[in-house]
Amino acid sequence: MVSRAALIPTPRAALLVVAAAPAALLLAAFAPAGWAAAPVLALAVLVVVLGDALAAGRLTEFTVDTLADTEVGEEGWITIEVGLARSRASAVACALAADPRLLAGGRGEGQLVALGAGKWRAGIPLYPTRRGTGTLERAWIRWTGPLGLGARQIEQALSREVRVWPNVAPVRAPSLQAFLKNVETGMIARRIRGEGSQFEALAEYEPGMDRRRIDWKSSARHAHLYAKEYEAERNNQIVFAFDCGQAMCEPVGGLPRIDRAVTAALTTAYVALKGGDRVSLYGFAARPEVFTPFVSDTREFRRLQMAAAGLDYQAQEPNFTLALATLAGRLARRSLIVVFSDFTDPTSAQLMIESIGRLTQRHLVLFVTMADEELEDIAAAAPTAMPELTQAVAADSLLRQRALVLSRLRALGVDVIEAPYNRIGLRLIDAYLAIKRKGAIG
Repeated sequence: MVSRAALIPTPRAALLVVAAAPAALLLAAFAPAGWAAAPVLALAVLVVVLGDALAAGRLTEFTVDTLADTEVGEEGWITIEVGLARSRASAVACALAADPRLLAGGRGEGQLVALGAGKWRAGIPLYPTRRGTGTLERAWIRWTGPLGLGARQIEQALSREVRVWPNVAPVRAPSLQAFLKNVETGMIARRIRGEGSQFEALAEYEPGMDRRRIDWKSSARHAHLYAKEYEAERNNQIVFAFDCGQAMCEPVGGLPRIDRAVTAALTTAYVALKGGDRVSLYGFAARPEVFTPFVSDTREFRRLQMAAAGLDYQAQEPNFTLALATLAGRLARRSLIVVFSDFTDPTSAQLMIESIGRLTQRHLVLFVTMADEELEDIAAAAPTAMPELTQAVAADSLLRQRALVLSRLRALGVDVIEAPYNRIGLRLIDAYLAIKRKGAIG
């Protein structure tokens, strides 16, 4: 239903009134007897403004169209179309009020383009910056008369919901699909001979093979060297654990770190499901938030995406002791646990190191963090003044502390991935495939 339009003056009409004010003053100063001309002039301006607004025409159609579902960080469009009857409008503008996760600052504006036959259209870019459900709340349409002095305007309630899901664009990428069709973890489940732990067969020993694979009993029995071949394991358990605390909610490249981590995890989870492994998601902050059942088929990948959409943004410090102890208590067998987290100094990371160290006693742990490129740029920049030198020294100190934390994790036997936000997905897939080839999980 289209609301009734209000008649309003434009900024050009206001300028016209301001320009007429000196004329009225001159009239009052030099011809006091002609004071009646001033109200007549004001009335004439009012009539012109109202006539111009009426000439803009009547709104007969107003639609706002956008996708009901989108992904965080993926650009989309909100399309606005209006229809005007008996219109001589010179311009049509629109504005939207929405959830800040959909539009920067919660507001978007655009100028409509004439399509002919009284139809106008505009597109306002939509760039979701956080997961969750955002709402398009209200819309305003203003169309101006041919003189640009008067306009008509309506305000319309929308209450249109847009669900923002985790970004899984890398899963749909042709390059990844081609990779999955050709590598060992391909589309068809089959035996994979490699460096796993499950015995597959004996083969004649050839130069270059690992001598530790020689089966000396069989070689002595056949008077010929034979080596063992192993099959890479399937049905491994992989848990992607997300720190949803304050540090992971800080933006990097325009999106929160947690959303970058979710994209990398879901992409790797898809590869793992193709490889026959089982995947679960675990999210925590001050307390455990999300823990999904293990998924073992790509047809259930949507369940992982929906669970990842429920990972909230928490403005609090994570409780690693409670979260990782709870996770360890829920795992009945050895698993690969991929922990996504960030930290600012060794003191705040101490409890994290201790908790992850306890996990390594039974499970294989992979720690993933995003490189702080801003700190690296500050530390590497040539200082030209004392404030810049102070910043460079502070940034270098923080980077050294960060390296110390990562070295302590490596000393505990934790595999560490530190990479720019746009490369952690590829690095994580490579690390997973390397671990799978070695059969290090089972």
